[in-house]
Amino acid sequence: MTGRGEAALYPLRLSITTKPLVFGGHAISRRLGKPGIPDWSIAETWECSDVDGEGAQATNGPLAGYSLRRLISEYPEELMGVGWSGDYFPVLTKFIDAAGTLPVHLHADDATARRVEGQRNGKTEAWHILAAAPGATALCGVVDGVDREQLRRALRAQDFDAVLRRLPVSAGQTIYVPGGTLHSFGPDTLIYEIEQTSDIQQHAMHWNMEDGSPVSDEQFDTNIDLLMQEVCLEHRPDFEPGLKIAVDDGVQRRFLCAGPYFALERWQAGTVRPVRHTFTTAQILTNVGAPVRVRTGDFDEELTSAQSLLLPAICGQVEIAGPADVLFGYLPDLARDVDTPLRTAGYSQALIASLGAGRPETP
Repeated sequence: MTGRGEAALYPLRLSITTKPLVFGGHAISRRLGKPGIPDWSIAETWECSDVDGEGAQATNGPLAGYSLRRLISEYPEELMGVGWSGDYFPVLTKFIDAAGTLPVHLHADDATARRVEGQRNGKTEAWHILAAAPGATALCGVVDGVDREQLRRALRAQDFDAVLRRLPVSAGQTIYVPGGTLHSFGPDTLIYEIEQTSDIQQHAMHWNMEDGSPVSDEQFDTNIDLLMQEVCLEHRPDFEPGLKIAVDDGVQRRFLCAGPYFALERWQAGTVRPVRHTFTTAQILTNVGAPVRVRTGDFDEELTSAQSLLLPAICGQVEIAGPADVLFGYLPDLARDVDTPLRTAGYSQALIASLGAGRPETP
């Protein structure tokens, strides 16, 4: 495999996008210890993004300045794996600080995004809870038995608890949220989010999430009409603890979620053995613990707290010295990357399917 560029691919540090939305706070920098972000209220940092107009660029090595879109165009198989082709990087990852409460909103599924919004794909997502205050909750999915007219009336009245499921939230849990699912979370909740590459959304609020300014009655009615075209009443996902595999002495691998669009794993290691992970597709490595040393091929560098690194498929393996607490996000071959290791560990196919809401979707 060779790209059309002059340089070979290597682990990539990417530029990030910061979002100072109205519900944000200071937890990403002060609690997670993320360096290099502005010292004001930040709601989101986009760790790996190829969203149109807000895509990341490489910041290290001979390919510094190359956009992720250009990298995937010039190095498709080196980045994503043998046989892969596509026009953009398919996975988006973020830290989200819900110091305040997010707006009640949804993202269309693929079919609806193409039909209603003229977009190439929708946005299924998953939230991995990094921290949450005691008593924290999330809204996710419509209560069983609520019909479309009841939902519309409640949304117009901003009476969300009358029609939406309110779920308890605690650190370490993960929820897979299919496109079309109404949702919100916060306050006092810090998450890592993985999702399809998209920024489409429809809101049910009388205020704008950028600055809290009011939404006019006319715009609010339009927003509710569009949302009702995209909502799925049947999705009722739940938080899951993930499925654990003991890998080595003091090394644990936990599958947090897995579906056709993305998978997310959390690896933790003590000091006896390092994390050793082999892979055949691009890995978004994100450090959610103390600084660690990352080694793959000739690359041997520190990854500080709350920083991410894009490991191209061509790297093939990575070693991370413990103590370590890291996330790996990727586009999976479900049979190879998820089902096989978990079935080998003794998990039933029903339990494995629960990592992706029963895997009802096809890309």
